[in-house]
Amino acid sequence: MATWSDSVYVAFTMDALSRFICGWQASQSLRSDLVLNALEMAIWQRRGELEGLIHHSDGVSQYLSTRYAERLAETISGLYKTQLICRRGPWKGIDDVEYATLEWLDWFTHRRLLEPHGNMPRAEFEAAYWRKEDTSIMEELKEPSLR
Repeated sequence: MATWSDSVYVAFTMDALSRFICGWQASQSLRSDLVLNALEMAIWQRRGELEGLIHHSDGVSQYLSTRYAERLAETISGLYKTQLICRRGPWKGIDDVEYATLEWLDWFTHRRLLEPHGNMPRAEFEAAYWRKEDTSIMEELKEPSLR
């Protein structure tokens, strides 16, 4: 997107199950670091667990880089641009875009209801999923072995 000072690009990484945005990055260049940093944030947040992660790709060169392919998409950028960028622009610079993106992500993750998840926010759905997983693991550990 264009700002008063330069162009700003934003990349997102989303969990396929909960549709939780677990990584993002804003940059003034389209280098592969843009998408790699968003992916690395997601990996860090997921404590290295990559299963279920997808990454937005719009076919531009940084997504096709060898570095990116060696590490790992669902398009979220259309929703992001429609709900935030087009409605609240013009933007002064990358700082304004980053701050507004943080606000949008907070709403998108913690307040926006998602019908496929029983009309609950993504963060709530994800927390319930992990509580269930933790409970299942604990139950497995309590059961005596049948060996």
